[in-house]
Amino acid sequence: MDQQATDLIVASQAALRQASALMVQYSFSIVGALLLLIVGWIAAMLLQRWSYEGLSRIRGFDETLARFFSGAVRYIVIILVLVMVLGQFGVQTASILAALGAAGLAVGLALQGTLQNIAAGIMLLVLRPFRVGEYIETSSVSGTVIEIGLFATELKTSEGLYRLAPNATLWNVPITNYSRFPSRRHELSVTVPRGDSTTDAQAMLMDVARAESRVLLDPAPTTFIDSVSNDSSTVKLRYWARSENWFATTRDMTKALKRAFDERDMKVSEQSSE
Repeated sequence: MDQQATDLIVASQAALRQASALMVQYSFSIVGALLLLIVGWIAAMLLQRWSYEGLSRIRGFDETLARFFSGAVRYIVIILVLVMVLGQFGVQTASILAALGAAGLAVGLALQGTLQNIAAGIMLLVLRPFRVGEYIETSSVSGTVIEIGLFATELKTSEGLYRLAPNATLWNVPITNYSRFPSRRHELSVTVPRGDSTTDAQAMLMDVARAESRVLLDPAPTTFIDSVSNDSSTVKLRYWARSENWFATTRDMTKALKRAFDERDMKVSEQSSE
């Protein structure tokens, strides 16, 4: 009986010593983990702020991209800190990184379309084939750009409708930007019947161009004979106008040309050249 009591006391003392050792060991680990979390969180916030400010100082760098990359820096630092904290408690970090890689691959496969839009949005913001306020056209969408986001681009159509286009649909197709350059070319063609003077037609076309103040002098407007047939000849006027008032200029030029040639009984047709 006394021997059993003695063995119990010895076992209890050994258990207490082992528990004390574990408490001391893990208390240091817990304190170290807390300090690591605090320092890591502060470092993540500072790195996010510094990266955002640094990217914002780059001329022409989009603010959306600056926020995206600075946020990515923050989350990468936080993930690394969490892995280090788990390592403090003896967890195998290699297996954690492998699990994170597998999870990232699974999420990437599940969100393949979304990731394509993000990648396309980054490329659109970096290369800038169009900017806010410009009018663009693709094979499937056209309109004035309202906002360029990481996932989609907002546009306003010529009919005044709202249109949301996923960035992937704008990146892998040819884009026509009608507003990027300050001026655009336009052509007007006139059919001169056989027997009428093409020289007079050219002179009258130049008079119409000179009378319109919105027609640019550089490049200067030009006229030329485009084609000749047995019954008629086609004379063209080629001129340039500012992009912002190109549409109004072309409509007014067509009207002025029609008035000028009505009395000569000439057929007038119009052709645009972008």
